[in-house]
Amino acid sequence: MTSTRDPVDKSYRKMIRGMERFEREHALAPRASLRFHLLPRTPGVNMHGITLRALGDHIALPIAVADDNTFTLPRNEQALREDAAVIANRKTTSMTWRAQVITPGLPPGTRRLGDLRLECLVGMEAGLVSNSSPLFGWISNALTTPEQVCNSPDGNFLFFTERPVFSVILRAGERSEILPFRMLYAGGEQTREMLPFCDCQVLLDRTYYAPIWDRSWPDDTLVSFEYMDEPSAEVKP
Repeated sequence: MTSTRDPVDKSYRKMIRGMERFEREHALAPRASLRFHLLPRTPGVNMHGITLRALGDHIALPIAVADDNTFTLPRNEQALREDAAVIANRKTTSMTWRAQVITPGLPPGTRRLGDLRLECLVGMEAGLVSNSSPLFGWISNALTTPEQVCNSPDGNFLFFTERPVFSVILRAGERSEILPFRMLYAGGEQTREMLPFCDCQVLLDRTYYAPIWDRSWPDDTLVSFEYMDEPSAEVKP
């Protein structure tokens, strides 16, 4: 399948800037590495066999995509000079793009809050998240920088779980807290008309907001998930 150019193809330069942001802010997740992750956005999109290239005026740089649809971006000076676009053999708006920062050795079914903080900063710096419509934008147009989005309770940066989520729990030492419903499922505010403009379109039951702006929760805070298909999520008499 040939690559399909799309008005919102990702900028190679911006994604490299996201990688540089990762290195500058690595203290948030000192044992983690950075990958980028492709997720489905629209119904029926085929997520198997995706290929990526950075295309410029005189360069076509292949980018290897792993079976889990994650990839790293090779640094290429010609692609930078030519302001290449990172494009896939899928319509760009059929997929959600995210940074992936995962500290190894965490308990199963958990994430680390510092990793999520870094994912937000890198994702925004790399231009991976964009509002499809100013009218329905879930990230406020008034929040224009990674710092503003990632350090504000109004930033509304969406994270995704592996499976449909039932609840999200934060734990730091003796402190624990269950996230309120308004921090799940894109805030529960997406109407049928709004959903196509959110990159959570087919992932709505896998979305949550994390309090990455709240520094009372340290970077080592564990974020754990109960999934809808687990027995613990069943309603018991």
